Amino acid sequence: MNKLLIVGTVAFDAIETPFGKTDKILGGAGTYIGLSASHFNVASAIVSVVGDDFPQEYLDLLTSKNIDTTGIEVVPGGKTFFWSGKYHNDLNSRDTLDTQLNVLADFNPIVPENFKDADVVMLGNLHPNIQIGVLDQMTRKPKLVVLDTMNFWMDCALSELKEVMKRIDVITINDEEARQLSGEYSLVKAAEVIHQMGPKYVVIKKGEHGALLFNDDHVFFAPALPLKEVFDPTGAGDTFAGGFSGYLAQSENISFSNMKNAIIYGSNLASFCVEKFGTERMVNLSEQEVDARLQQFKMLTQFDIELAD
Repeated sequence: MNKLLIVGTVAFDAIETPFGKTDKILGGAGTYIGLSASHFNVASAIVSVVGDDFPQEYLDLLTSKNIDTTGIEVVPGGKTFFWSGKYHNDLNSRDTLDTQLNVLADFNPIVPENFKDADVVMLGNLHPNIQIGVLDQMTRKPKLVVLDTMNFWMDCALSELKEVMKRIDVITINDEEARQLSGEYSLVKAAEVIHQMGPKYVVIKKGEHGALLFNDDHVFFAPALPLKEVFDPTGAGDTFAGGFSGYLAQSENISFSNMKNAIIYGSNLASFCVEKFGTERMVNLSEQEVDARLQQFKMLTQFDIELAD
């Protein structure tokens, strides 16, 4: 079985949307990526850090999804990373109300021995130095390294971000971040500039408007599935990344044509994530539901057209 190594936060979130609010619930990029990737036939492990205030039941939940949690360090007396945010009515924008780094401030990632030869590495949104620290521990070059990042690191750790970008194959960012990183408004031009920074493939997420995949002169666009209700967009991008990397780890095919499928699988899983608060929908998601919605994606994008000679 192929191995997928996931690096990202395992955390507490408190979320408020126009549909309600939560107290502290399970969150974090690593959590969403892991739950999403668990829908594929891969051996996965999460590298992260939590405090001893993190409930054992949450770790047991991850283990029940066949996710190796030995790389999640539990710091005695420490407090787990916490983020609180409030979404605006359009759910596309939000205000961060509180961020407490806690044990994440001094996090030194330790990759489990049996995952140092992982086939695919998914570097979730963390400080670039942590991402580099993980790559430095690999005993062989992974077949594929996927990087997720955000504008915060572009603001405060741009040089470190550019260093890790030299060592990756795929970057996943949203359209606003692509424009900031490249200095180009056109997403086609932005992708060209980002290619030159290292990654062979550039995935630009456009939220409810789908995602773009760039590789040299090749471009692919995948729509997002129109949903009747979007309840909570937290973690949707990470869920996309988990589906994308999980599918590629399972399929052992990292060609451009297969990455098109990976984009669809990632988009499909992300469409479930937004239907409930936090990780609730992903925890109880069945394979039958995943397959049925994949068929919806196929119908959404499939058409016959006759071109004039």
